[in-house]
Amino acid sequence: MKRTGRRRSSVWDCFEQVGASNFVRCMKCDGRLKYSGGGTSSTMAHMTRNHICVSPLDEEEKPVICTVQCIEEEGTCSSDVAQLAVMSPNINMAATPPERDNGERKRQKRSSVWDIFIKVDDEVHCTMCDTKLKYRSSTTSMMYHIKNKHSDNAPNDGASLATHAEVTELISRMIEKDLFPISVVHGEGFRDLLAHTVHNYKMPSSGDIARTIEGHFQAKAEELVVQLGKVEKVALTADFWTALPFQRYVTVSCSFITEDWQGRSAVLQTHKLPTCHPTTDSMTERLHGTVQAWGIAGKITACVHNNTESILSAQARARVSWDYATCFATTLQLAVTEGLSEDLVRIVAAAGRLVRHFSQNSLASEALEQKQVQMCLPQHKLIKSRKARWDTICDMFERLLEQRWAIKAVLSDRTVTNRQEAQALEIEDDCWQIIQNFTPVLATLKWATTVISAETEVSISNIYPITFSLIQTHLVPKENDVEQVSDFKLKVQKSLRIQMEVNSSELASKPALIASMLDPRHKHLSFLTPTGRLAAKVKLHELVSKLGSISSTVGTKDEQQEIPVTPDISQVAMPSQVKNETKNTMMLLLGDNYSSPYATDSEAQVDYYLRDIAPSLDINPLDWWRVNGPRFPTLATLARHYLCVPSVSLPSLLSDAGQTFATMRTRLSPEHVNMMIFVNRNS
Repeated sequence: MKRTGRRRSSVWDCFEQVGASNFVRCMKCDGRLKYSGGGTSSTMAHMTRNHICVSPLDEEEKPVICTVQCIEEEGTCSSDVAQLAVMSPNINMAATPPERDNGERKRQKRSSVWDIFIKVDDEVHCTMCDTKLKYRSSTTSMMYHIKNKHSDNAPNDGASLATHAEVTELISRMIEKDLFPISVVHGEGFRDLLAHTVHNYKMPSSGDIARTIEGHFQAKAEELVVQLGKVEKVALTADFWTALPFQRYVTVSCSFITEDWQGRSAVLQTHKLPTCHPTTDSMTERLHGTVQAWGIAGKITACVHNNTESILSAQARARVSWDYATCFATTLQLAVTEGLSEDLVRIVAAAGRLVRHFSQNSLASEALEQKQVQMCLPQHKLIKSRKARWDTICDMFERLLEQRWAIKAVLSDRTVTNRQEAQALEIEDDCWQIIQNFTPVLATLKWATTVISAETEVSISNIYPITFSLIQTHLVPKENDVEQVSDFKLKVQKSLRIQMEVNSSELASKPALIASMLDPRHKHLSFLTPTGRLAAKVKLHELVSKLGSISSTVGTKDEQQEIPVTPDISQVAMPSQVKNETKNTMMLLLGDNYSSPYATDSEAQVDYYLRDIAPSLDINPLDWWRVNGPRFPTLATLARHYLCVPSVSLPSLLSDAGQTFATMRTRLSPEHVNMMIFVNRNS
């Protein structure tokens, strides 16, 4: 076709018009296109999609938007209409971005990555190095490729990658979350990784990272100071731990209950202790310093710790205004350790060797899996026990009992285990009997630890109910117990009696027992003797009297928070004259407040609270107090003071995640350990 007024387009080197019709034919593939109004956009798009290597280019051709309809040679192609845009005439047509569906809104700005990439089906190809990438409507991967492989040609159209400041912030957050030593930024492998992923990134020094983390530390510390200023009472925990080589620390944390009855906890400070054994005075001074630094002097209810040797002396008690309590998990650990006789230790060691054999010997492990299938046993792996956690002995024994006959079958198979190995690993039948008798006892102690260590619920109020249940029920020897298990029960029972002071005359003053009375689930104290219950009730009355939050003078009902206790029977129908005369006479004799349906003093609150029906064991006491606090305002204040005390020094350490944290914190340097643990635990 002859064109006038414009330079002839080079697409006509590849296309020819079909007679006098409105169609053109591609001389490369015989494809037919509808030809509308003299525009060549459709023909150029066809060449770009199907014949990239010979795509024509007209330097001065203006952008044109036109509508085309593709007709295959057989005439059976779909009649879908596509809107195509020819971008700037001074770039290669191969850089045209992918087509958009009909009706989709055109982007206001075309990404410059299409100057280097072309789309082929669901992939994009780099025209500079022929790299192929998957295309999912985002140009991020292409931008990364260009910046890392072709930085000299990197486009700058405002859609940049993360800034260097953002990368530095992310590195700081990673170090905080995973408790890496700050010196990790000097690692050669770490630098190589960043050099490969972030173009031209200047690695910050350890000092720069430390200053960034210190900024996070200061921000979190300011938030915590504001929180602590709003609470009436807090409880402290002192967690003693050791890092290698021979570095000893104590991490001081606090727990409190907010106005809306939500339990909260936060790390306050980590102190480095002297290499030699710290004295009572030095430990007390560190606690005092932490309390003063955070402005919580006079707010401490109790301090829970896991070190029975450092801060429980009489001198330490006299120098502080709060009570001390030993971590219940530590107490139970000591009791279990004392209860293990030589026979039980030997059986635990033999079980450990057996588990280790199957974990290290691939042939034995595969044979065990086959025996499990043949015997229709659960396909579980054996579990190793860990010295730091006695509860893993229970897990190991339970799994061995489950897989006992599969294990014996493997040890009896001489193609897998030779006779000498089998004799060394085989557990005798009487030992299996001891394991079977011993495992339920360990399981009960493990359940007790799990309940006490729960982070999401109040736990201190459970200590004495569980302790007395263990002593009075679960640790009482039975007729069918083997000698070693009976001996274990008696030793653990004795240790708990001594450590928890269950026969002490001062038991009623223990924070854990006071918390049990303030927990509506345990307020009846049925595990105590009548004398013990009376002493506890007297102590609660004493605390309520000291608190003195309610005036002894009775005001109007609207001015007081009063407690409905009985229905008002004064409304019973009776002649008005008789009623008024009787009422006036009785009020004169007995007083205005005698028949009030509300308790008007703190002493009455205690009596009505104790007579109230106890809720079920599955409720959260904080939820109960949130609802019933207005009925017992003085007791609600006491409950907020005592139920915030944790039962263990650090609950999370008894979980797998907590064990991981305990391992990671040992690699921190002394100069950064306080800051790092603070930002990690308070995140």
